[in-house]
Amino acid sequence: MNVFQELQARNLVAQVTDPEKVEALLAGAEPVKFYIGFDPTADSLHIGHFVQAIVMSHMQKAGHIPIALFGGGTALIGDPSGRTDMRKMLTRAEIDHNISCFRQQMATMVDFSEGKAIMVNNADWLLDLNYVQFLREVGVHFSVNRMLAAECYKARLEKGLSFFEMNYMIMQSYDFLHLNRAFGAVLEMGGDDQWSNMIGGVELCRRSDGKEVFALTSNLLLTSEGKKMGKTEKGAVWLNPERTSPYDFYQYWRNVADADVINCMKMLTFLPLEEIAEYAKLQDAALNAAKEKLAFEVTALIHGQTEAQKAQEAAKALFAGAGEGGSVPTTVLADADFTDGAIDIVTALVQTGLAKSRGEARRLVDQGGVFVDDAKADSIAFAIAKEELPVLLKKGKKGYHRLEKEMSE
Repeated sequence: MNVFQELQARNLVAQVTDPEKVEALLAGAEPVKFYIGFDPTADSLHIGHFVQAIVMSHMQKAGHIPIALFGGGTALIGDPSGRTDMRKMLTRAEIDHNISCFRQQMATMVDFSEGKAIMVNNADWLLDLNYVQFLREVGVHFSVNRMLAAECYKARLEKGLSFFEMNYMIMQSYDFLHLNRAFGAVLEMGGDDQWSNMIGGVELCRRSDGKEVFALTSNLLLTSEGKKMGKTEKGAVWLNPERTSPYDFYQYWRNVADADVINCMKMLTFLPLEEIAEYAKLQDAALNAAKEKLAFEVTALIHGQTEAQKAQEAAKALFAGAGEGGSVPTTVLADADFTDGAIDIVTALVQTGLAKSRGEARRLVDQGGVFVDDAKADSIAFAIAKEELPVLLKKGKKGYHRLEKEMSE
């Protein structure tokens, strides 16, 4: 099975400009340089980005060379795709900070050692363009009528599409032209919501330089009901542990609907398809084994094996106490709750309600029945540092409470 077929089997192929040529290209002996763009609109990658990082990794494992394109230039405008209003305009400083965060996270998922992959920032070429010259060389190849008919602009037309946002497609298309000229990139990949923008780049390379290049989109990660995954009541599921803790990250995947678990396994893990097929045979309560496997694998890819193991053990402890699907008691600690950057175990037990008094809390500790994650609180001097949060505070086998720190603005 070549990488194109592997991506298809994992539901990671949606639309392709020329499927037969792209498959032949990816199955050939020569490595293919391809790119995926990431606009740095936040200081952390999210689940949608993770799908694309998985695609990159599949391609890299097959011998191809990824180019991770960070949109330091395009983020100054903001992608109108799927939006009913204009995105918040970010400053250069905010964008640069976000890109530095993206670089660190991306390096944990893709091998960027010498010759294996490339990181670029489109601010390096977009911000120095001469606008009139750019319009003469690039803008002349774009039809406004065709642009307005594109999916990426449809939702914006009702409330009014600014000329500012109209430039986004042209700039993203120019990225392909630049990367083809500078690096020999012949394939752009991305989420299916980017199809219109990607077609623009393919057409620009053909019209401007007479080059044949290709585009391939992957399916968005959707529930069986067609809703985007990666959203909770608290907001997006982030890859940054400061935004979404490894435990909460694990729990999100542990609690996916029965109808979604196998598709998530295909799209978000590197488990062999044969093994996934065995999990697909499970039904009803037996599917919990598949959900636990999914949650562990995805958490390990983002946060490492150790954090995945800790999250799994904490989840099992909670299920033992609360029952399947039970809610997790949680206390959020403010700065005033810490002394010298820590909270002592006795205060923590009382504050969470696991002990009714400080005397009872001391007795529980002395009896050896109190744990913080996997660490035994072996004396009343035991303290929990602020930077260690969130943690799971456990009393015996069925008493548990989650401690979090208040998020700074």
